[in-house]
Amino acid sequence: MTCRRAEHFSEKGKAALEGTRRNRGEYGDGAQAVAVRREPCCSTESLMEAVVEGSNMRKAYERVVRNKGAAGVDGMAVGALKPYLQTHWSTLKEELLAGRYQPMAVLGIKIPKPTGGKRQLGIPTAVDRLIQQAMHQVLCPIFDPAFSESSYGFRPGRGTHDAVQNAREHVATGRRWVIDMDLEKFFDRVNHDVLMARVARKVRDKRVLGLTRRYLRVGLMQGGLTSQRTEGTPQGGPLSPLLSNILLDDLDKELERRGHRFCRYADDCNIYVGSREAGERVLTSVSRYLETVLKLKVNNEKSAVARPWQRKFLGYSMTTHKRPRLRVAPASVERLKQHLKRELKRGRGRNLKRLIAETLHPKLLGWANYFKLAEVKGVFEQLDQWLRRKLRCVIWRQWKQPRTRAKGLIRRGLDKVQSWKSASNGRGPWWNAGASHMNQAFPKKFFDALELPSLLTLRLAR
Repeated sequence: MTCRRAEHFSEKGKAALEGTRRNRGEYGDGAQAVAVRREPCCSTESLMEAVVEGSNMRKAYERVVRNKGAAGVDGMAVGALKPYLQTHWSTLKEELLAGRYQPMAVLGIKIPKPTGGKRQLGIPTAVDRLIQQAMHQVLCPIFDPAFSESSYGFRPGRGTHDAVQNAREHVATGRRWVIDMDLEKFFDRVNHDVLMARVARKVRDKRVLGLTRRYLRVGLMQGGLTSQRTEGTPQGGPLSPLLSNILLDDLDKELERRGHRFCRYADDCNIYVGSREAGERVLTSVSRYLETVLKLKVNNEKSAVARPWQRKFLGYSMTTHKRPRLRVAPASVERLKQHLKRELKRGRGRNLKRLIAETLHPKLLGWANYFKLAEVKGVFEQLDQWLRRKLRCVIWRQWKQPRTRAKGLIRRGLDKVQSWKSASNGRGPWWNAGASHMNQAFPKKFFDALELPSLLTLRLAR
């Protein structure tokens, strides 16, 4: 294998190519963090030259390496991408500039959805992730500046917290009914012709248009078999979020034309109105628009017209106050509990301090940071109490036998009579974890010493 670098990976960029910091998302999430230049860098008739330009490819490489992610159908890990490019970049560049490059099939995997069911992901090869990321960095500055101010998903400098705060402001102005609209299998139902027509509005380079369509139509491999796609853009590649925003920007513009207040994050769209009757009318008319113009279908089972405090948006809900206060949605609390239950069940035989440090600590810090906007704090205290009881339950199970439990309670400072009586009470682990003897043996300060994060403390510190 030759060690000569391809012309667009210069000596100056070698150090940057070594970056391996992990980004938030494993599949494609990193694309949204690339800075947007507000002016297109070149004519839209020669975009492929901008895609393969050296600095653009180096930036794309760094992003893909940071995101890591699983290997695609060719089995190439991200770590093998650099030596591969050293040998093959000249050929890849030539094929891209000539419009001949053919992407490989994506690896189909299904992951559980928070609300139940499975979400289809399509994992491109490392090479295709690199090319898609390079395309994203060129196309984003062309499309993003014209996107709606009410669109927040997968956009530089915007995020879920911005969307939630804006939603609260709409309700505070008196629009106390929400149309919570769910698009049925959006990423599986995108019409390729409708999407490409919208991409072609601003892109004139036929090579970029052709490659974008090939990425949309590339096969999906599952169980060793590849099926061709005629619709949809499976989540997993860096280009998919931008393409979804390009398509749904038409919906944003239609809602703005009608004078509606709304917040959209990817395919999650909430429209705020003044009455239930208005909400029903808008839901019907917008559903008709989506089906006839964008060829998308609203999921009637999951969509509803309701009060904002009866629904959730990006994990948050609201109170009924005239100026609503943000709170953690009950479904988000339950989802955290289910996740922690699974982790604690797997960790029953592990050292408690290690379990907290390796498993609970990062999860709790991330959860507290995401819900730092919540103004109703009682749920954080309740979760702290619940988690400490679950950990006491783990300890009780680890002790197993009454004799071991009695000795353990004695070591923690309880008298012998109380310890033996508690150890042989015949009750289950959950009951004992909430009883006075376990609370006395393992008070809050015990878990503080093990550096168990307190959600309430984290929330109050922000």
